[in-house]
Amino acid sequence: MDNNQVNTGSTLGAVGQVIGRFIAAAVVLAITAFFTPGFSINNIWSLGLAAIILTAMDYLITRFTGLHASPFGKGFVGFILAAVTLYLTQYFVAGYSISWIAAIIGALIYGVIDYIIPGESKM
Repeated sequence: MDNNQVNTGSTLGAVGQVIGRFIAAAVVLAITAFFTPGFSINNIWSLGLAAIILTAMDYLITRFTGLHASPFGKGFVGFILAAVTLYLTQYFVAGYSISWIAAIIGALIYGVIDYIIPGESKM
């Protein structure tokens, strides 16, 4: 490849990866809400916005603390962070409601489903 050519494949790959992560996060969140008593998401728009908020909160927590807000990210601390982020999301998204107990149960279910469904490729 000549140095003067532009490589657009990496840009499309990055956008595709972000879209893939968003879709995976939304699917995992929808499954978690379905199986968790006391956790409800009213419509697809609330689900999409909640997936964006959860992804952004996880990114910020990881960026500033180095801890992943996923139950399998950093053991017990990751589990607690996942429960807290699931709970706090209800203050940013209309049509999303969860109790503390549901957040704890949901963090466990979210972690299991997130472990099964791949969210990002590791190369």
